[in-house]
Amino acid sequence: MERFKSNGGEHVNPAYDSTLDEPPVYEENSFSNGEHRMVRPSVVSAFGHDTLDRVPNIDFYRNAGSVSGPRAVRPSLQELHNVFQKNGAISVPDTVEDDGEESDGTPSDDLESAVPADNNKGPVKFGWIRGVLVRCMLNIWGVMLFIRLSWVFGQAGWGLGIVVIALSCVVTTITGLSMSAICTNGIVRGGGAYYLISRSLGPEFGGSIGLIFAFANAVAVAMYVVGFAETVVDLLKEHDVLMVDELNDIRIIGCITVVFLLAISVAGMEWEAKAQIILLIILLVAIVNVFVGTAIPATADKKSKGFFNYNSKIFLENFTPDFREGETFFSVFSIFFPAATGILAGANISGDLRDPQAAIPKGTLLAILITAVTYLGVALCVSASVVRDATGNTTDLITPGAPCNGSAVTACELGYNFSSCAVQKCNFGAMNNFQVMTMVSGFGPLITAGTFSATLSSALASLVSAPKVFQALCKDNIYKALHFFAKGYGKNNEPIRGYILTFIISIAFILIGNLNTIAPIISNFFLASYALINFSCFHASYAKSPGWRPAYKYYNMWLSLVGAVLCCVVMFVINWWAALLTYGIEILLYIYVTVKKPDVNWGSSTQAVTFVSAVSNALSLSGVEDHVKNFRPQIIALTGSARNRPALLDLAHSLSKNFGLCLTCEVFVGPRSEALQEMNAGMEKNQLWLRKTKRKAFYAAVACDRFREGTESLLQASGLGRMKPNTLMIGFKKNWRTSDAESVQSYVGILHDAFDFEYGTVVLRMNQGLDVSHIVEAEEEMLKAAREQQARENEMMPNGGKPRGLFRKSRKVSKQVLMTRVSVCGPPPPQIAKMNERLLEASAHFKKKQPKGTIDVWWLFDDGGLTLLLPYILTTRKKWKDCKLRIFIAGQPERSDLDKQEMKSLLKKFRINCTDINVIDNIHVKPSSESLKKLADMIEPFCLHEGSKDTAQAEAMQREQPWKITDEELNSFEEKTNLQVRLNEVLQENSKSANLIIVSMPIARKESVSDFLYMAWLDILTMDLPPTLLIRGNHKSVLTFYS
Repeated sequence: MERFKSNGGEHVNPAYDSTLDEPPVYEENSFSNGEHRMVRPSVVSAFGHDTLDRVPNIDFYRNAGSVSGPRAVRPSLQELHNVFQKNGAISVPDTVEDDGEESDGTPSDDLESAVPADNNKGPVKFGWIRGVLVRCMLNIWGVMLFIRLSWVFGQAGWGLGIVVIALSCVVTTITGLSMSAICTNGIVRGGGAYYLISRSLGPEFGGSIGLIFAFANAVAVAMYVVGFAETVVDLLKEHDVLMVDELNDIRIIGCITVVFLLAISVAGMEWEAKAQIILLIILLVAIVNVFVGTAIPATADKKSKGFFNYNSKIFLENFTPDFREGETFFSVFSIFFPAATGILAGANISGDLRDPQAAIPKGTLLAILITAVTYLGVALCVSASVVRDATGNTTDLITPGAPCNGSAVTACELGYNFSSCAVQKCNFGAMNNFQVMTMVSGFGPLITAGTFSATLSSALASLVSAPKVFQALCKDNIYKALHFFAKGYGKNNEPIRGYILTFIISIAFILIGNLNTIAPIISNFFLASYALINFSCFHASYAKSPGWRPAYKYYNMWLSLVGAVLCCVVMFVINWWAALLTYGIEILLYIYVTVKKPDVNWGSSTQAVTFVSAVSNALSLSGVEDHVKNFRPQIIALTGSARNRPALLDLAHSLSKNFGLCLTCEVFVGPRSEALQEMNAGMEKNQLWLRKTKRKAFYAAVACDRFREGTESLLQASGLGRMKPNTLMIGFKKNWRTSDAESVQSYVGILHDAFDFEYGTVVLRMNQGLDVSHIVEAEEEMLKAAREQQARENEMMPNGGKPRGLFRKSRKVSKQVLMTRVSVCGPPPPQIAKMNERLLEASAHFKKKQPKGTIDVWWLFDDGGLTLLLPYILTTRKKWKDCKLRIFIAGQPERSDLDKQEMKSLLKKFRINCTDINVIDNIHVKPSSESLKKLADMIEPFCLHEGSKDTAQAEAMQREQPWKITDEELNSFEEKTNLQVRLNEVLQENSKSANLIIVSMPIARKESVSDFLYMAWLDILTMDLPPTLLIRGNHKSVLTFYS
């Protein structure tokens, strides 16, 4: 059998070889290199026969636009299930093309690591050591290690100092575990913390934290660079070679440094990584230098400054805390904690990692461990060898034999008199000298080099992180104004525009000079990211979605929640006003993204939790019996397609709004294969239209051989638990007189079914009609023709038009087809155009705010109160607030006042206000001959007129045309027929100017009143009136006056 190859990307795959009676074998092309690649081997060897079914293959699970290979499409269920056509053909696309939406020419959705990159041609990718471990260690090891660590342990003592470091590590470790779980739950793309949070919690959380996280990294560049510049200026001061003055020298050196760092970053990730390795080596040498220095015997000068090598007495003295100058444990902790941050440095360049799923957990957690041990080791070494206070004067010695009392006992025992430090502040010792590490070390300048390395490496990491995160945020187009920064350049897709923006922000803050105020805000921004990463892990675990299957198993949902709470607490410990400001900014951004509703669907845990909550609430609701006080109309509206009867949908939506269920339903009639195909194609389209037009409704559809059967299925099976429809809303069949008998019988049968299933029934009639489907179809054809015309114009351009995506193919449309569509969609005749205009205007009637007027309620029969409740609900809606209720009831001439008082009392008990109550006491009067003639003319074509025939002829006529109205039926229901005619006359007299008329709907007894006579009742009752609703409840109370 011939094996068919994909035909140049066209979605055509011949499915049957006419010479052989067996299914086809599928084969795929790899579009990246043109080589022929088998998606699946023949399954004959596995199953003993060939089959359309495919064996499992990764290509079936790729996203469109995958860089690891083309996406394959498995045969659909219909292709496997439908009747096999021996000489037919089944169209099965070989690959799926990228739709190009929001694409800037690069694949966007699938960056698996299955295909290793070619280092000579492809982008540079890093392993877990260079990509994550080195970056995280460099970012965590900051100036704190050399400048403030001795002060922290001097204030807190090494006992509480260990607690400070341990508590910091607890927060970062929990965050690292949560991040490990999230990033091993699927492919990780570029964007770091933003990507992890947005894909877990959704665009609202991700978009808000992504923006402030990118900004925090940009400002952090300025902070680290200023720290570097301050150290350089201190050196210049020592040698008296300042350029201008201290502040301006910091600005000058800072700006030059940022330019230098920007050049390294723009040169590419490979150069940046090499620079990081050099800085790491310098930093490691500086750390080793500290440990070596503590073992070198102390000189007299160093002893006078408080350094005595390792001594158990010093170690014991430094165990207890000695908080000074208003410092507390929490204030000391808030100063140290920013030094433990930086664990996201590796995750922030997730798009540049060879295997981010493996690299991020391994590199981040190992970096936390190494840096924690380093901080503890350095701090304990200093605590065991340096006293808290020292004068620095080599002559401050103890006289041999003198007693050691008071303060500085340990120094006294070691031969030095530092007791003066208790009276006046000394300049040396662990508490007073920020250059303790330089003094302790074996070679002082190496500590200065280490300080330079720590600040520059952190600045470089932040300078790379900010644009990468910002680019990922902009690519998702959550903030449309920022999409300009989504473009990347070069083989690594470098965010050059983001680098420039980060550079400008950094320069601006360096020129401001005062970063002490902004520093706590930046720390809080980072902590907010940590909190959301922890919460993302908890939320995803709590949702128990089957899609939450992280490869990293060493996490716990409750531990992640504790981590999130700890992060929030630490935010307030560091700075309460900065924490409030962070929350405020995040809430504002969250609200902005929520209002804008970005068109993305990432399968977030928020969706999963919403679903779980909905199921839980539905189940709990099913255990509670319905109560009349909680009754609300749950509407099933037979609109057809959601756009076909907008007036009916708008009125149903006004009744249910956000507080009740509204289903807009469609029945597809015809052969199942055709009807199902049409139904499946329209499902998502209709629901999307409802969402875009802000109609709070669900779209439901069924496919059936007959319209009535489909509606019957909807009436019986729609809804869930207590959330089931209780009210049917349908448009009046305006064309019943010209329709065939079967369609009229089907329509009336639906009303009978609604009564049988105890639904409240509402029929809407508008003189202009309700159905605008022909206008919608014409509009869609015109839009389609316009799009194809645009496509043709793009093809005729020299460059073929600007491509929207790397994988998008042009569409070739024949001129003949295009012209045919345009001619079909040409302007209609003037008379039809005018009718369509009036129809469109009427279709928007209930969408607009209603003018001042009345809703006239003709509550003629007690149906449980639905006829009264629905208009009351309308008056509570904003669009209907200027409309007042007028109640009309039937009464007897001699007791009109009594009937009015009784109704007034009833309405008062129901707490329903109305402007007027009218008792109509002449309904029983016979209608005018003119009105009766209208009815006679209306039903004439449907009357059997068997009365003038003999019995045999009459019976034969009834058998041939059983749907016609017999003379006997007209006589039997003469009074009820005349009542409908008289009611129309009374309605014309009293309610001709109402905004909306609501009338109790007459009921036709089954198998007694013919379908055409019943339609005549409904037609004559509502003829030539403003928009009219016929309502009949299910005769169960929906109103109560009991509390």
